[in-house]
Amino acid sequence: MDLLGFGDLLLSGTWVTIKLALTSLFFGLIFGLVGASAKLSRFWFARTLATLYTTFVRGIPELLLVLTIYFGGSVMLMAVASRFGYDEYIEISAFGAGVAALSIAFGAYSTEVFRAAIQAIPKGQWESAQALGMTPLKTFFRIILPQVWRLALPGLGNLFQVLLKDTALVSVVGLNDIMRQAYVATGSTKQPFTFYMAAALIYLGLTIMSTLISTWLERRADPAVREAQA
Repeated sequence: MDLLGFGDLLLSGTWVTIKLALTSLFFGLIFGLVGASAKLSRFWFARTLATLYTTFVRGIPELLLVLTIYFGGSVMLMAVASRFGYDEYIEISAFGAGVAALSIAFGAYSTEVFRAAIQAIPKGQWESAQALGMTPLKTFFRIILPQVWRLALPGLGNLFQVLLKDTALVSVVGLNDIMRQAYVATGSTKQPFTFYMAAALIYLGLTIMSTLISTWLERRADPAVREAQA
């Protein structure tokens, strides 16, 4: 892919986008599991905190979240560091801000997906595990969580596609992702259609790949499909 000498630039941006999406997915899944567990907790404080988290994050644009963390995060870190006598400027990297913002956003939406999946599992399985002497934590990780993944995969697959496209928002704070590199190439060549169309095709290709992987994972996680294939 040459593209007037900017093909390698777009490829490097694609790799940055993939790393950003996968890293945000990893932390976002953790946030989602913790949030769902908190929402289903018997402690009112945990339920309230999780509800505030999902309501607030889902109610604001992801772009605002990126800008707040990138610019506001540096101010907060400086305020904390100054208390310990550190006066030099602290800057949050664009990649770090992007991961934080997208992870928080993905976690808020995946919280509801995990919550619904956990509630879909019969309560009798919790009671059976308890009767066998298993602790609640062991029951969750050994009995409930494997079933949760199977039920949550379709919703998580859709959320990941949204996450993949939302990575373009991080280009506004200087991350050299696909959109940023397309913008740089456009500024040098004055051919916006060529490079923005190339960026669109790259995003489309990544989305198709994620769809295929998600579909494969859903089939692997479905016991009925595995038995039919066997």
